Amino acid sequence: MKKLLLVLIACALPACAADAKSWNAQAAAGYLDGRMGWWAAWPSAARDHETFCISCHTTLPYALGRPALRGVLGEREPSGNEKAFLANISKRVALWSEVEPFYSDAKNGAPKSAESRGTEVVLNALVLANYQAPAAKDAMRNMWALQLKTGDKRGSWTWLNFHNEPWEADDSAFWGATLAALAAGAAPEAVDAGGLGLLAEYLQREQAAQSTLNRAVALWASGKLPKLLKSDQREAIVQDILAKQRDDGGWSASTLVMKDWKRRDGTPMEPGSDGYGTGLMVVALRQSGMASAKSAAAKGAAWLERNQDTSGAWLSTSMNKKRDPASDAGRFMTDAATAYSVLALVGQALPPAN
Repeated sequence: MKKLLLVLIACALPACAADAKSWNAQAAAGYLDGRMGWWAAWPSAARDHETFCISCHTTLPYALGRPALRGVLGEREPSGNEKAFLANISKRVALWSEVEPFYSDAKNGAPKSAESRGTEVVLNALVLANYQAPAAKDAMRNMWALQLKTGDKRGSWTWLNFHNEPWEADDSAFWGATLAALAAGAAPEAVDAGGLGLLAEYLQREQAAQSTLNRAVALWASGKLPKLLKSDQREAIVQDILAKQRDDGGWSASTLVMKDWKRRDGTPMEPGSDGYGTGLMVVALRQSGMASAKSAAAKGAAWLERNQDTSGAWLSTSMNKKRDPASDAGRFMTDAATAYSVLALVGQALPPAN
């Protein structure tokens, strides 16, 4: 009778709840490290001065999500792939006046040189600022120097446009500006006050016309720098995100993208909840610090806990065409989905690199 009572008490605890499933941090780290290692060695990613380029789908999310696992896994320092990535970016920052742009006018047509420089300067600053790396100060100075000071897009940065959603499309200048805002929040000591004012004006002026994906990152950034958005704008973005949450607690990236966006090959995007949509929405809601976001964020996190793939990843698919999910390009969206899902589940600020 005593043994039966103990069993009944134990199974009444949350750990014995029906359909409970914990996520595997070690498997997630293994997936992310594997993909980072592949990218660093991929010939197509190689650039001048024995460096490799940084991507919005694989390496930037890696730099945001992988450090968050350090505390969960009991790691005392960055992984080998993190160190190699930081060394690569720091080298390009040190040689900023010498390195070639990721894409050039000569090879890819105008204005790819300017787009590449504007994109890289923001990505460098965000990664190094989040790691509190020694080169962050120089990267932030480079970032503010290339901010647009005049014109319709003043306050933002010139951004790569290959007509690929969600990071290299017609609306991606706003995405880039939100990443710059995240960098500013991570390195407040290196903020240019005038530049930050222009950035806030741009975000406030443009946010209402943006996709939910883009607005969500602006909301995320405003958690550290509330003045980036007005209070009613922040609440409106939360309500936009909540309105698109699915009954299962997740979000589908296909409903969060630019209005009327369609794949180039005519195939439909996946309509169900996915790791990218859910992971990013949970991060944005949690990092915003807004009370109205808490319940939805908790439901989204529960969806993530239930839906990690056996590979350690959270799955997502291309918004531009139907791809073989087992191919390297077919995993680009899953790379981002996994990193943002990890960040959503850990829910902590990134630890320093040293």
